[in-house]
Amino acid sequence: MKSLRRFIEAFGEYLILMKDAFKRPQNRKVFARRIMFEMKELGVDSIVIVTIVSVFVGAAVVMQILLNLDSPMYPNWIYGFVSRKAMMLEFSPTIISLILAGKCASKIASEIGTQRITEQIDALEVMGVNTPSYLILPKVIACVVFFPILGVISIFVALIGGQLGGFLIGTLTPFDYIEGLRLEFSMGDFYYAMVKLIINALIISSIACYRGYTIKGGSVEVGQQSTKAVVQSSIVIMIFNILITELFN
Repeated sequence: MKSLRRFIEAFGEYLILMKDAFKRPQNRKVFARRIMFEMKELGVDSIVIVTIVSVFVGAAVVMQILLNLDSPMYPNWIYGFVSRKAMMLEFSPTIISLILAGKCASKIASEIGTQRITEQIDALEVMGVNTPSYLILPKVIACVVFFPILGVISIFVALIGGQLGGFLIGTLTPFDYIEGLRLEFSMGDFYYAMVKLIINALIISSIACYRGYTIKGGSVEVGQQSTKAVVQSSIVIMIFNILITELFN
């Protein structure tokens, strides 16, 4: 009962904080600059890790498919087709979101948490600044805008990595692979991936901001709250992954 009560109280605090965060900004010019800064910190700086992970996973997926479905019963285009489905439906929107949760959630929670324990947030509130809107909303918007861009980059790079995997195995020609990628392509798969990325961006940014904003204690608690932000974001992402999959099907 105590755990349930703590969860309900924390969820209520989370909803109230998000309500305050989504109020109209007090200074639009400052707000716009903060959004651009957060896009660079949370989005642009994540391109490298997304690219590296995507190319190697894309190659590994195609290599595994070739090794385990090596049969004359299967047409050669099946490998590109399965690779495209795997990358667009699950890897890029879900696995990349989990990687971004580890990178961005910990960064957001530790940054806001440090501002809280050093009383920077208190100083802003004394000056009449709506701190949830000033600190949280730019991060949420930056994640919602840039995560789908990272998803598109991930899909593209992973499919290129799949061709690399086919080349390393030596049994899949570029023509057959590309034919599989093009076969029965549906924009519904793309929209599905984008919806998941947008929702995952909201989950990661809002939970991390809540954990950092409501921190109590010192530097030790900053690390603890950063860890909680990553773990809780990852769990919620997987729960919503099942719900969205069921909804789209």
